Amino acid sequence: MNKEMKNTVSLGDKLIAQIDHGLRSMFVKPVAERASPTQGRKDDPMHDHPHLKDKSASLMRVNHVGEVCAQALYQGQALTSRSPEVRSKMQEAAAEEIDHLNWCHDRVDQLESHTSYLNPFWYMGSFAIGFGAGLAGDKWSLGFLAETERQVVDHLRSHLDRLPEQDKWSRDIVEQMIVDETKHAEMAEENGAAALPQPLKKAMRLSAKLMTGLSEKI
Repeated sequence: MNKEMKNTVSLGDKLIAQIDHGLRSMFVKPVAERASPTQGRKDDPMHDHPHLKDKSASLMRVNHVGEVCAQALYQGQALTSRSPEVRSKMQEAAAEEIDHLNWCHDRVDQLESHTSYLNPFWYMGSFAIGFGAGLAGDKWSLGFLAETERQVVDHLRSHLDRLPEQDKWSRDIVEQMIVDETKHAEMAEENGAAALPQPLKKAMRLSAKLMTGLSEKI
């Protein structure tokens, strides 16, 4: 009986679990498995450059939004994945993204700012996209994941150009995120990701531009 119950988790139960995960991703700082690249450091370099803190904070807020969206995308894709192996890979990548969520949340706090007030909107939209990508099939879901991560890496590299040189802490966090996101894209490709059509790639870039533009300010 217990064995049967373990193997018959309803879609409703899964959705409730996803709602719980979403609320925690949006409103509670998660516990990271890995230490932040800045852990243990003292004397935040931005204390000597208060006029630059708002710029750094706005960029790290955008990066936090990206990690909220990553949680939603991965959870939506894992929920509809047909392959247990692919589902496991999605969940493993989502766990690593939790570290980024924690690091960005901490950095925004250290810069005396706030995370995006639009996080619930970003999460719900990203979860719906991930859910739909999963329904399209694992190769397309993985293709969407790979393209998303490639675009995220490009976005993070642009932030290295925009972050103040003095903000060594934020820059180190972003550099580690680039390493991890590149690995996630490679994982998707190694597991059979399909190449997405160019119009879809362009649409993804346009939607990301809208999201990042709003999140810098709100």
